[in-house]
Amino acid sequence: MALLSATSLWCCFKVPASGPASSSCWYPQGIHFSSVNAAAYTRGFQQDFSLYEKSTISRLGFSSSELLGEAISYRARWSSKVSQVQAIQMALAAEGDTKTTKTKSGGGIRGKLNKVVLAYSGGLDTSVIVPWLRENYDCEVVCFTADVGQGVGEMEGLEAKAKASGASQLVIKDLKEEFVKEYVFPCLRAGAIYERKYLLGTSMARPVIAKAMVDVAREVGADAVSHGCTGKGNDQVRFELTFFALNPKLNVVAPWREWDIKGREDAIEYAKKHNVPVPVTKKSIYSRDRNLWHLSHEGDILEDPANEPKKDMYVMTVDPEEAPEEPEYVEIGIVSGIPVSINGKELSPANLLAVLNELGGRHGIGRVDMVENRLVGMKSRGVYETPGGTILTAAVRELESLTLDRESMQAKDNIALKYAELVYAGRWFDPLRESMDAFMEKITETTTGAVTLKLYKGSLSVASRRSQYSLYRQDISSFEEGSGIYNQADAAGFIRLYGLPIRVRAMLQSGL
Repeated sequence: MALLSATSLWCCFKVPASGPASSSCWYPQGIHFSSVNAAAYTRGFQQDFSLYEKSTISRLGFSSSELLGEAISYRARWSSKVSQVQAIQMALAAEGDTKTTKTKSGGGIRGKLNKVVLAYSGGLDTSVIVPWLRENYDCEVVCFTADVGQGVGEMEGLEAKAKASGASQLVIKDLKEEFVKEYVFPCLRAGAIYERKYLLGTSMARPVIAKAMVDVAREVGADAVSHGCTGKGNDQVRFELTFFALNPKLNVVAPWREWDIKGREDAIEYAKKHNVPVPVTKKSIYSRDRNLWHLSHEGDILEDPANEPKKDMYVMTVDPEEAPEEPEYVEIGIVSGIPVSINGKELSPANLLAVLNELGGRHGIGRVDMVENRLVGMKSRGVYETPGGTILTAAVRELESLTLDRESMQAKDNIALKYAELVYAGRWFDPLRESMDAFMEKITETTTGAVTLKLYKGSLSVASRRSQYSLYRQDISSFEEGSGIYNQADAAGFIRLYGLPIRVRAMLQSGL
């Protein structure tokens, strides 16, 4: 019985039939086996059994021949247990070797990519992303910069900066005309305005940039794209939904969601450590995004909605109080809901917008201060300067007042709300937005004509509207009799029929 009890005790050390699930195993007794102590337990099994066998034979007075069969049986069992533990040791060692091999062959700290196209601005954040991508993914980095009208001088020295940061090359594409023609003007035609105020400047720019990145990735043979958007904003969604829509095979790397850099000082320290030239330009206290349509301001004192923006914050527009004392008139020519000319002169989409930005900015037009609901759930406060866009939005809307009937205008306005929401959320290439755009193109077929606006100290007013497709008839609308089309006596029957539901309800309530 003593021998059997001892055997039962030793047999508690069991190896699961399925083998170790990881680099270490937990046994029923709570003993933790690793590749290091597995060897010690192997030796322990062998030594302890030999001692136990001898002491038991002596203590019970059995002859070795009597116990030979039993001893052989138990030794076989111990050998089996020892073999199992040795097997664990070998498996753990092999797994350790595999891990080491993966780390060595995987390239970077986080994995291996071949070539990454990075949305690059030349600022501190995107400058440190270049070496971070190389270090963490062992990849070649191709920087990409889109010119969507950021301003004069924004492209200067970018190639040298990119290569100094470790990029293999910099690709720059002028997207201004495409941006205005294919993204801005469709939204303008649709009347897309987010939450009553926001004219979607940044929202429209992201898909055209992301689309160009996908094109560049194909041209250079990249297997991944990367951006410098934070994990708290809308832009990460706008970029990545475009990537998904146009090339779902591309890997997407978003460093701000992965790295340990928490702010500007961390980024500067990382740049110095990796010999990346730190931009010496003065750091704005505001977070800004500029393109040909608008300039946005966020951060600093704007984070408190109770604070009035400082006068020196504005860039594109003068203070309305300091605008010219004399008003200025401008005529916008429109064909099927799309602006084509200024004061009778036809211009390309980008040039037309640039002229109106200068004109509107001179008169302090287009300032908007709002608190909006971000896609990611939080509220944010932003100030936007959209001088040219504000002029164009007013012009198209005023022309529609002539060319759209009531039901069409109401339907268009309702759809425009959802259209704006889709654009804001980065769903530019969504079939729903594309279908809505087809509706907008059809409904505005006759929105052709010209609108003259008066610009004065930050305000816009309409001076003139005209269209060959105008539904306004002076001979019908006039208080004077003339056309014979409208008979005032007809109104009595119309009112009785139109008001019948109201009259019936009142009769019920009065017991009539």
